[in-house]
Amino acid sequence: MDTATKVHVPQAVARRARPQQARAPLELTTIYEVSKILSSSLDIGRTFRESLNVLIAHMGFRRGMIILADGEGGLSLASSVGLSPEEVLLGRYRPGEGVIGRVFANGSPAAIPDIAREPLFLNRTRALDDAGGQPIGFVAVPIQSHRETVGVLTIDRESGRDGEFREDVRLLTMVANLLGQAVVLHRGVSAERKQLLDETRRLKGELKGRYSIQNAVGASKLMQQVFSEVHQVGPTRSTVLLRGESGTGKEVIARAIHELSPRSGGPFVKVNCAALSETLLESELFGHEKGAFTGAVGERRGRFELASGGTLFLDEIGDISPAFQAKLLRVLQEREFERVGGNRPVKVDVRLIFATNRDLEKMVAEGSFRGDLYYRINVVSIFMPPLRERREDIAPLVTHFVERFNKENQRDLRVAPDAMRVLNSCYWPGNVRELENCIERTATMTQGKVVEAWNFPCHQDRCLTRMLHVGASPPGVAAATAEVAVAAPVSRRDSSPAPQPPPQAPASGEKPEGERDRLVWAMERCGWVQAKAARLLNITPRQMAYALLKHDIRVRKF
Repeated sequence: MDTATKVHVPQAVARRARPQQARAPLELTTIYEVSKILSSSLDIGRTFRESLNVLIAHMGFRRGMIILADGEGGLSLASSVGLSPEEVLLGRYRPGEGVIGRVFANGSPAAIPDIAREPLFLNRTRALDDAGGQPIGFVAVPIQSHRETVGVLTIDRESGRDGEFREDVRLLTMVANLLGQAVVLHRGVSAERKQLLDETRRLKGELKGRYSIQNAVGASKLMQQVFSEVHQVGPTRSTVLLRGESGTGKEVIARAIHELSPRSGGPFVKVNCAALSETLLESELFGHEKGAFTGAVGERRGRFELASGGTLFLDEIGDISPAFQAKLLRVLQEREFERVGGNRPVKVDVRLIFATNRDLEKMVAEGSFRGDLYYRINVVSIFMPPLRERREDIAPLVTHFVERFNKENQRDLRVAPDAMRVLNSCYWPGNVRELENCIERTATMTQGKVVEAWNFPCHQDRCLTRMLHVGASPPGVAAATAEVAVAAPVSRRDSSPAPQPPPQAPASGEKPEGERDRLVWAMERCGWVQAKAARLLNITPRQMAYALLKHDIRVRKF
């Protein structure tokens, strides 16, 4: 583990015979210095080497070694003083092998007055080579912690009186106890560090492929798939078609695609095709020449020209007229057009992103949308999931909207847990846009610092979204938050409502799977008493009333 440091101790010091009465204070000082060194750092390679230096310098030993179990069933030299680099490489042992191996295996110290006469001494690190004919003593003590031997501490010295060997064993045993505590502490810290590194690698693996988009909140699996597709298509020149219900954030995704593209330095121009008539849309996109029509007092560049070198986002592409579809098709094919009232072709370099909440395939089948235009715009399709299919994103979206409201209005609002439950239970037919408006409306009308459940309009039967989707039913019939209890999921690829089965009771007594069948089954089981049926389905009476209205189920009266 560490390169050996050879310390040349003066021979006079090494050979000096110390009076027994002077040894005890020196041993105490040595142990104190070693304990300070071991507690100064968790780097046992450095602290062990410095401890050996203090031990040899104070006590006049020739050399010292610390051998530790290497985790592979063997013993390796962890630190040494007085050994050359070549001798360090030879310091490997097996439990039970030689003097060091036996001390490790038995857990008992060993003191050898003359290693030249000891047959078990292996001389693996060449301790006898530079003895100069003088007898060399050798002391080895086990390094233990919690009755487990983790290594061996050894010294060799010029032989002296027998009593000195007993004193060396006592001193080295105390030092070995300190070394054992340091080894256990180091291994514990190393294990924790390894666990943290493994956890970091695991989390990085889980987060691999996770994407984020500026101004877009979405940690759900569906939105992560959208973000992945955006990051993949962004750097290309491909035409993109964004599909999804109104309010799902198609414009945010379109801007993100532009920001991820090589055209990010160019303009991002957006046009809502549904907001303009055919004539105005043509002039808006292609521009016009002076005098092309009444009021055209000068030449005007269209959005295609303004977006040259950048990205043009055409929203609600499914609402353009068939006549304009033919004009747009030529631009997509040739990447050139003529201004209104002009005859000079204008070439542009623009990337196109389209968006729609319509079922274009159905429109092509009905003949209201050109098939050739459909194939031109439907190059890379990205489907935006409705909010009700990614409910795990509701909480972070609410947090995002509340933080933005607080920043813009110098407020300090927060959302109570019961209010968050109300938001999580709503059907959100208007998706993220509706959630954003609901948060802003409720936050504006909240007088305190906490948004409670009763602050929402749906708890006071004043939710306009509920009236919009249910019809002209009078207030008080149901709350908008009821819809999620029995709301059928809407496909990502088709925003049209799913066909409903006829109101018939199931043949068996089991609870049916279909939403409408579930309602009829519960009502029949409870004698068409709405309150009982609501309890059976684990929903509120208001939710039950709203669900019956939604599915046009007439309540039988007896």
